[in-house]
Amino acid sequence: MKVILLNGAKMRDRESTHDYLKRKLSLPDYYGNNLDALWDCLTADFSPKKIIIYNLDKLIETPDSYGESIISLLQEAARDNEYIEVKILK
Repeated sequence: MKVILLNGAKMRDRESTHDYLKRKLSLPDYYGNNLDALWDCLTADFSPKKIIIYNLDKLIETPDSYGESIISLLQEAARDNEYIEVKILK
């Protein structure tokens, strides 16, 4: 199982968040840099992975509650795709 550490401090706004996620999650070149594209990529990927999010407080501070949307999406993707596990360090 691949372990992926996501640093909430690296996800300051929508653009930096998607750039960071693309790199860390090894998303394809055609990744659309939005929540729908993230959902599509995560729920279609059947390689086992454990995603650990830390510096949660920094992620939640993003404008427009975008960080909270990212967290919710990751958790929902884990419920939908048995190959993904999400752990949040507080």
